[in-house]
Amino acid sequence: MSLFEKYIKGVRFILPTPFTIAILLTIFTMVFAIILPWENNSDNYNDLGEKIILILNYWNKGLWNINGLAFAIQMMLMLLMGYVLALSPIIDKLINKLLPICKDNAKSATVICLLTLMVSWFNWGLGLVFGAVFCKKIMHYASEKNISLNAGLIGASGYCGLMIWHGGISGSSLIKITEPGHISSLAGESIKSIVPELIDFNSTVFSTMNLAITTVLLIVLPFSMYLIGKRVKTEVPKFEVISDSKKTEKNLIGAEKIDHSLITGKIIGISIFCLCIYLAFQHPSTKSFQFITPNFLNLTLMGMAIFFHGSIIKFLKATENAIGSTVGILIQFPLYFGIMGMFQSTGIIQDLSEFFQNISNETTYPIFTFISAGIVNFFVPSGGGQWYIQGPLVIQSAIEMGIPLNKSIMALAYGDQLTNMMQPFWAIPLLGITGLKAKDILPFTFILMIVGFMVFTIGLFVF
Repeated sequence: MSLFEKYIKGVRFILPTPFTIAILLTIFTMVFAIILPWENNSDNYNDLGEKIILILNYWNKGLWNINGLAFAIQMMLMLLMGYVLALSPIIDKLINKLLPICKDNAKSATVICLLTLMVSWFNWGLGLVFGAVFCKKIMHYASEKNISLNAGLIGASGYCGLMIWHGGISGSSLIKITEPGHISSLAGESIKSIVPELIDFNSTVFSTMNLAITTVLLIVLPFSMYLIGKRVKTEVPKFEVISDSKKTEKNLIGAEKIDHSLITGKIIGISIFCLCIYLAFQHPSTKSFQFITPNFLNLTLMGMAIFFHGSIIKFLKATENAIGSTVGILIQFPLYFGIMGMFQSTGIIQDLSEFFQNISNETTYPIFTFISAGIVNFFVPSGGGQWYIQGPLVIQSAIEMGIPLNKSIMALAYGDQLTNMMQPFWAIPLLGITGLKAKDILPFTFILMIVGFMVFTIGLFVF
């Protein structure tokens, strides 16, 4: 048994499902809050029983936090609309046009890696499914053309977009902090009055540091896949011929014609897209990209998805196929909000903030944040969930140490996306579509993670 196979077996043995992990983290936080003295908490309690009741109240208050639940719906829609867009005919045609470029294993891995990175930077849900569909199609194409491939390498190339997504325009923390008042909603009482109202994309996504790091990743990751593709063992994939048969539609009557009408679908899609353009140009801070919020992105994706599918009925069918991918967000996020509620209300956030301030300085703090975010991602594989748990700590520490808040949040985003290469939770859609197993892709995603670690670390030191 190889080292990577032992790793996969160990992960399966040690780590349960992400939902179970969220429950265990909740219990751990409750116990931790009971044991730890609340030095920065204003609530008084006389005995252990009162303390436990307070903790349960803090948890319940955080669990059903209105702002948190709104965020969960926003993230669900972002994944869903991106997924639906990836299933549209135009994406299918685009991939078919690119297949002839993939003439061998190395070129296939390079093309898939580069395009998946670019698409994921725009929307992580779209990139997730685009990479998976591209992988499956290239395997079928290779089978028909007798081209030898390494299926695991191809799958890893289709998954690599999860290492760039959080620095893109759909990054959970980056789009959320563009909303006025969101940062202060996570900040402790001692710093609420001094945190910024918002942080726009000019300071995060389009900052010099992030653009430089993203550009380097777009070069070195596909190049790494090319070099690996030249050296690994390959074989011709064996697949059955894809059937192109289409079901004939039944005779349509009455309002059914509206649902199936291509004209109606196109008009609705264009109308939504025009509305998005209007909202963008009507925003008072268009030049700083403050109009790019979760709601704006979701509305844009919905308009594009309806337009590209052509009719309302095709859009709805694609939505039905994609909706299962959002379940993890729906059932896990409230638990993360509950954890955040306990951290904030007990004062643990401020205690942890003081600890990190004592062991770091202006130079090392972003690196500590980056590494700790990578570790947390193993246990909280959702970028949005991780932001609600770790974000308050980052905000508190950065403000009190006088470190640029935008850089600290970017460090968290980099750590979150880096270890996705060894946390296979988000690879589930790709594995399901391609028929691969986690052990097939992880040896190659591990290499991508090492390369990415060097790029992110150097970037955080230089800028």
